Amino acid sequence: MQTGYLTRRFALLLPLALAACGGGEEPVYEPLRYNYLPPIQLNVASIEVEQRFIPAGVAPDVSGLDPVPPIEALRAMANDRLQAFGTANKAVFSILDASLTRVNDVVIGSMAVSLTILDDNGAQLGFAEARVQSRHTGQIDKLRPVLYDMTKSMMNDMNIEFEFQIRHHLKDWLTTGAAPDTPVEQTPLEQPPAK
Repeated sequence: MQTGYLTRRFALLLPLALAACGGGEEPVYEPLRYNYLPPIQLNVASIEVEQRFIPAGVAPDVSGLDPVPPIEALRAMANDRLQAFGTANKAVFSILDASLTRVNDVVIGSMAVSLTILDDNGAQLGFAEARVQSRHTGQIDKLRPVLYDMTKSMMNDMNIEFEFQIRHHLKDWLTTGAAPDTPVEQTPLEQPPAK
């Protein structure tokens, strides 16, 4: 009788003992910020950020487990990069998709944003949309680092795609000197003067 009690007790305490021995601390995840990139200066009086996408919050949605959820990363991009430099009209940055879903050993990430220029009466004057996707396939030992790395990678792609779409569809709304003609990552470095 006493042996059964110890075995049952051991079985209940085993997961706690294993977690204490093998764990280690979770890594520190840096916030994803984009103020090191050139600002995108718009000839509008104000910029609003709208979240039109609502995560499901239940499986297969895993975005809530991401150390930096995609919605937060997209908001940071809008706040860090978009600047209002005009006296009339407004820009509306909308988060249309910011999903991370997992089915077995496959994680799919998808992001979509739009930027709409509206006049002071609410009529649309211009529109641009950017979309990126990512996929992770394979065994997942720890989900949080996988989600963080996927979000970071998708945001790198989103910064390039978003800037490209603005230059292509909203060029007339950029102030002088805003957003270089080629994406930041593709701009060649200047050569030092020859001696």
